[in-house]
Amino acid sequence: MTPHWSFANVSLNYLDWSNGTEARTASNAAKSDFTFVEIEGGVGFSWGEFYGFFDFENPTNDQFDEASGGKDNFRTAGKVTSHIYLGDSPLSLYAHVYDFRDYGFNGREQDQILGLGYRTTFANGLWFKPFIGAARVQSDGYTGMNGYMAGWVAGYDFTALDQNFSVTNWHEQTFGRDSDYLSQNYVNGTAGSVGTNGALSLWWHPSDLITTGVQYRYSENKLGTPDAYQNAMIYSVKLNLL
Repeated sequence: MTPHWSFANVSLNYLDWSNGTEARTASNAAKSDFTFVEIEGGVGFSWGEFYGFFDFENPTNDQFDEASGGKDNFRTAGKVTSHIYLGDSPLSLYAHVYDFRDYGFNGREQDQILGLGYRTTFANGLWFKPFIGAARVQSDGYTGMNGYMAGWVAGYDFTALDQNFSVTNWHEQTFGRDSDYLSQNYVNGTAGSVGTNGALSLWWHPSDLITTGVQYRYSENKLGTPDAYQNAMIYSVKLNLL
């Protein structure tokens, strides 16, 4: 059970929504900039690998933030993913669970994905892990099967100016979502059946202990807002524990 690789970190992050996003969502699951603390880690064995994070959003605020009318509530978000390898092939049994809670509004949504994954590393060092699976959701508005999700995580390490950097991307595409979910889990409207969610990140590794980076966060027909593109920049500093 000795892992082939592992990592763990704790980070401080600031998410800054674009002015356009704040305008587009003002009456539609309004977005507000926020700070969050994240605990993140992963481990890989000969038979499978696991990744997870847990975020504390607006960690110093009350569950319902009176001053912002609820936009800056204390919230939590967590995710666990796994690839269980199918023999010596690059295919895997893929599963993930994502859980989000807005305590001030008693809001909860948990997405559960089960399907197939794939893992490959190209000769230039780029690694790529796509997946596709059936989706189920549990929420205060709707619980049941909810179409499908396809996506990937990818990364590439490189050096520049004698410094170590990496680029990473996670992307999720939901499709065929249930009409009851789309009408009950979105604010002021019904979302389209296809949803987009992801982030493109650039990381600088000045030392083994510290990583810092900037992320471009993007979303459409997700995060409670129907039919609106949402984007933000995330500024992060990580303390690497493993």
